[in-house]
Amino acid sequence: MQDIQILRSSVKETVSLRELQIRRDRPDSSGRANASALITLDDGGIIQHADTGCEAMLGHTPDQLVGEPVYRILASREDNPMMPANRDRLATGEPVRVTFRHREGFFFTATLSLQHSVRDTDQAAAATISVRDPSAMDPRLLHAAQADAGLGLWELDLARNELFWSDGVYHQLDIRPGTALTPEQALFYCQGSQLRLRALVRRCIRTGRPFHLDVSLLTARQTVRRARISGQRLRQDNGQSRLAGTLVDISGQAQANQALGEARALLAATGQATADLVVAVDTALTLRYCNDAYAREFQRAFGQRPRPGDALPTLLANHPNELRLIERLWHRAFERGGFVIEMPLTHQPSELPVHEFHYQTLTRDHGEVIGAVQVGRPMHHRPQHSATDGARLRHDPVTGLMNRRAFLDRLARALEQAPRRDTAVSLLYLDLDEFERFNEQAGNGTGDRYLRELAGNLSARVRQRDALARLSGDTFALLMEHCPEPKARQIADGILTLVGEFRFQWQGHSLGTTASGGLLILNPDAPADPETLLGQAADLCQTAKSSGRNRIHTAQALSEGVDDAITAQRLAQIRTALDAGSLTLEFQSLKPVASATWGDHIEILCRIPGDEGQAPLHPDQFLPVAERFDLARKLDRQVIRQTLAWLGRHRLLEPRIKYCGFNLSLASVLDDGFADFLEAELARSPYAPACMVLEIREAHATQYPDDVAVLCDALHRVGCRVALDGAGASVESYQLAARLPVDLIKLDRRMMDHLEDDPVQQVMVDALHRIAEAAGKDTVATFIESDESLRKVRALGIHFGQGFRLSRPRPLSDLTPAAVDLTTGRIGG
Repeated sequence: MQDIQILRSSVKETVSLRELQIRRDRPDSSGRANASALITLDDGGIIQHADTGCEAMLGHTPDQLVGEPVYRILASREDNPMMPANRDRLATGEPVRVTFRHREGFFFTATLSLQHSVRDTDQAAAATISVRDPSAMDPRLLHAAQADAGLGLWELDLARNELFWSDGVYHQLDIRPGTALTPEQALFYCQGSQLRLRALVRRCIRTGRPFHLDVSLLTARQTVRRARISGQRLRQDNGQSRLAGTLVDISGQAQANQALGEARALLAATGQATADLVVAVDTALTLRYCNDAYAREFQRAFGQRPRPGDALPTLLANHPNELRLIERLWHRAFERGGFVIEMPLTHQPSELPVHEFHYQTLTRDHGEVIGAVQVGRPMHHRPQHSATDGARLRHDPVTGLMNRRAFLDRLARALEQAPRRDTAVSLLYLDLDEFERFNEQAGNGTGDRYLRELAGNLSARVRQRDALARLSGDTFALLMEHCPEPKARQIADGILTLVGEFRFQWQGHSLGTTASGGLLILNPDAPADPETLLGQAADLCQTAKSSGRNRIHTAQALSEGVDDAITAQRLAQIRTALDAGSLTLEFQSLKPVASATWGDHIEILCRIPGDEGQAPLHPDQFLPVAERFDLARKLDRQVIRQTLAWLGRHRLLEPRIKYCGFNLSLASVLDDGFADFLEAELARSPYAPACMVLEIREAHATQYPDDVAVLCDALHRVGCRVALDGAGASVESYQLAARLPVDLIKLDRRMMDHLEDDPVQQVMVDALHRIAEAAGKDTVATFIESDESLRKVRALGIHFGQGFRLSRPRPLSDLTPAAVDLTTGRIGG
């Protein structure tokens, strides 16, 4: 035996670590109820560890959370588990209800409970290990070890035929320690194994071979226990021999093995009693179980019969297309929990039926994912088997997806429900690029196989609640409900990437293509006619193709009151103004409200001139049309060109212009060449780049934070400044104001509503202003339309104000240098 003696050194600082369990009572977006995750916090509220459940519940991977403050995933300060009230309740074992913030921006309530708390040190303890003589050990340690482990020691003196037991053996046999027994009496307790045990003892005495035997013990209290008897021959210094060994209680292990055997028998019987395809895999895609129905269907599809222990990647090595789809489906189950998908076991040309496959994650008690199970139910009502129930009229015969008719019905139901639920709905129209050439090269049969494989991959990628359809030929459509615009854009970009990366193996060649798409965002004023919406989405897709293919063009749906004739008229007005370079420019001044500042601060506004007798178009009239037909980027550039050209003709304004702002559309924000264009234009202008300010909407910065950060850096290299317009419209406003590399913060109109009489709004505006000041940024209050609002803005210390109370929009021609009449003539003007 060895004794460990620990010599602790002095410790300067002690850190407490708390492991907290987050348990969500209501189902999450993947449909799993009672999902849980574990995080470990230190005294400062910094996350030291996070398990894989955090990604499914919070949207953050463990690597993204470690080292971050816990308030990053909380809705408010009161939800912090380090707050005294919450900390005390957790310390007593009482759970706390906390509101969390998902990475995608929505909030949910979950239960937070303390798993355990440990104290860690900042300095390792010193320790030494030395051997101690067993005779010096406290006998109570041996007694405790035997009692806790169900262990007993025995020794047989062969010369005197005497048997010695430790207290552990007496306890296992329910006999009072010290009771005198002979070896023959001891064998009485080994019911049914006496002859076998005698033979093993004799063989051990004769040959010296040790033995192990599992026996059933009938104790003095008539209780049956399972035990393992082991023995070996020991020679003494005087040449005599003795037998010694252990008696270990294995009742718990025997019961667990019995329960495991019964569970396996129950699983096997259940799997063989159903016609459904049942299979379970671990996270390495190794088969843990499959019933005969699955094995037969797999052999029919792929020519080999699977067995438990086989790896799916090895079984499908000769079927790369099917392997990619099957791997994607299993990994989706590992990451998202349960979902349902309808498809055949393989998309190869065959008569295999379509199954409704149900996937469900397998987890341990603490939430660790150990695998998943799949149950496939034959869809006998599908078009491959029967046309009497109308299914053939609602499903595409090539891909198994819903067809155009079924998709329009689904879209109509979504439009009926959207006003009541006040939910976000988006429509994606997707068309494969140059698929005709691909089809001619590979043939119609191979083209259909490609579409089936691609449809299966798309079905695995989209959310379970969304509706995916093949409209005709190489055209698909996706309806996304309960999906805000940023999420819809993310899903659309992911689908575009999937199509571009998908490769179909055909006669030794890897075939693939790209896609173009139109993403239509349905607003409350969108038309209620599904065909009209589908037509608008198709127009966006055509615009994406005309702009270079392999891209998604996004726009808001045109309002119901705007018909095709009005749209065509406005489109013609925009194109005429762009071709002629005759946009109508106006400006609105920004006034300093906190302190006097010299110079002019203006924001450039654009109008589209009309024909004789027609009023000019304002942004709310022409921007949806410009975005729909990919003209927003051209409008932004034309506004900048005309403004710089006008300023170039009025060089006396150069000392006065301190701020000349331009609003950027999302197309310009995502345009990699915009900064180069602006640099080239400013190189020909006498005005300093520092007076030019590019205004980026907060909604765009929230949707595309990386692209906006790159654009800000590029504009700063040119010498221009950047303003974050519409700040305060979302929960990310404060983080963007602090971290985004912008120079000015323009408050959103909603923050200015009732500012003069709403104390909550005043606190929010003041907080955003203080954050901006701490980050070295100026603030601008917009839509100041009353004296009360102006007084409150001044009281809060905001730097600039903009609105009808200060200045109304005026033609750019009104911005002229002051004229001074001298005897020698007029200067300026």
